[in-house]
Amino acid sequence: MTTGESVHRTSIFTWAKWLAQAHRRVPIIPIVIISLLVLTAVLADFLTPYSPVDISLANRLRPPFWEDRGSLAHPLGTDPMGRDLLTRMIYGARVSLVVAILGLLVGGGVGAGLGLIAGYYGGRIDALVMRIADTTMAFPIILFAILLVVALGGNLATVVIAVSLVLWARFARVIRGEVLSLRERDFVAQARIAGCSPARIMLVHLFPNIVNTLVVLLSLQVGWVIIVEASLSFLGAGVPPPTPTWGSMIAEGRDYIATAWWVSFFPGLAILATVLSFNLFGDWLRDALDPKLRQL
Repeated sequence: MTTGESVHRTSIFTWAKWLAQAHRRVPIIPIVIISLLVLTAVLADFLTPYSPVDISLANRLRPPFWEDRGSLAHPLGTDPMGRDLLTRMIYGARVSLVVAILGLLVGGGVGAGLGLIAGYYGGRIDALVMRIADTTMAFPIILFAILLVVALGGNLATVVIAVSLVLWARFARVIRGEVLSLRERDFVAQARIAGCSPARIMLVHLFPNIVNTLVVLLSLQVGWVIIVEASLSFLGAGVPPPTPTWGSMIAEGRDYIATAWWVSFFPGLAILATVLSFNLFGDWLRDALDPKLRQL
């Protein structure tokens, strides 16, 4: 090997190592966006002087402040009912986060528990849980939610139930796969020999080893839940008006795309930025918690 080839290979290795380290760097922009989203949702009552539901027809379809007829009193403009668009987006963020948190807690908790049981016991229990999970994932979430709205009425609880009943299957499949490999490890065999009950083995010995996977899965599913909630609201099967949601705001502006583009554009941009931020954060978290990737 010549000196030039050696230097060239060393240079390639250096660049590859730098790129791997850069990929694992903390994603500042997604974290900032997520932090701002959480803060605005929590402090919504103190951040705006307007009500998200009060109608003011005199101010209907005001453009953003940088356009003609725009005003800093309504920085992002108003909707067809004269309501401040920025205010409704802030309160809509609260609805999206509440649905995401409740849906992930319920669906993720049930799915992780069933995945642990199915993976540890195997056999008929595993087959039964996985067939139910496959059936659940094959059923369209939108159609399922519409059926729930017809049966239970459209409200926040209905959306959370619809999301949870589909989300648990995703968690169950991933956690079950992790447990199938972990249950063959020596520490599980030693726990059985020591006389530990199945419940203790699952909670004390197996669960701590799947926490990393569970955390990453939670972060990656936030964006999916927000998209589902926005889709249901857009179709009228989500949280009913006048409660502001990003999906319903986009639906309200679809008849004004040519004359009042901002009514749909800014809520859509909020959904895009939020989902992309959570996905990028989840990807980074997966790489940071994966010991194989940390060895690069």
